[in-house]
Amino acid sequence: MNAGFNYISCGWLIARARNPDDGLTRIFAGVIQAIASGHLKPPTLGMGLSCDKFSELLDYFFPAAGLEIFDDRFHAAYAACVSPLESEFEDIVAILMEHRSEDNDVNEWLAYAIASGCMGSDHLYHDMGMPDRQTLSSLLERYFTSLFRKNVHNMKWKKFFYKQLCDRAEIIMCPTRNCQTCIDYKNCFSPEEMVPAMLEEAVH
Repeated sequence: MNAGFNYISCGWLIARARNPDDGLTRIFAGVIQAIASGHLKPPTLGMGLSCDKFSELLDYFFPAAGLEIFDDRFHAAYAACVSPLESEFEDIVAILMEHRSEDNDVNEWLAYAIASGCMGSDHLYHDMGMPDRQTLSSLLERYFTSLFRKNVHNMKWKKFFYKQLCDRAEIIMCPTRNCQTCIDYKNCFSPEEMVPAMLEEAVH
């Protein structure tokens, strides 16, 4: 776990939320908890946001958590947090920000939350603490509409984001230019099944 941040759980944040039943509140709580547990490793503990911007997010969604989360342990861990994937992280943020549906704080915070999720090793929706892929797709359709519409073949979202990076850099990452004939087709387009543990959590 991240030193100085390991007392944070999803339930801890939800209990301090402005609106505990709000969908965005639960998404941010899931991402922050995954970072606190060390499952996700963005450039900073606050989803890659600056300390000031992360503080604004907390005040907006979790007003009762602000004073507790920003103690000496958090600041020490925040200052020491360094990710070897910072450039990759910022590139994903940049793509999301270019396609945000509205120019506001919530859209920016979501861009950093999604990029943080991309720093995990599982399906993106799972790494962000969501119950299924449709929840993630609906989020992207609402807040990053033009990017959502570019995924015309329903590629898995994390792979789709990285494909956008490769296309932008004119890097051919696939053995064929036609996905339907590629030997890795199932890796990019097969259903994203919930892992058993996640399924049990969603049911209960």
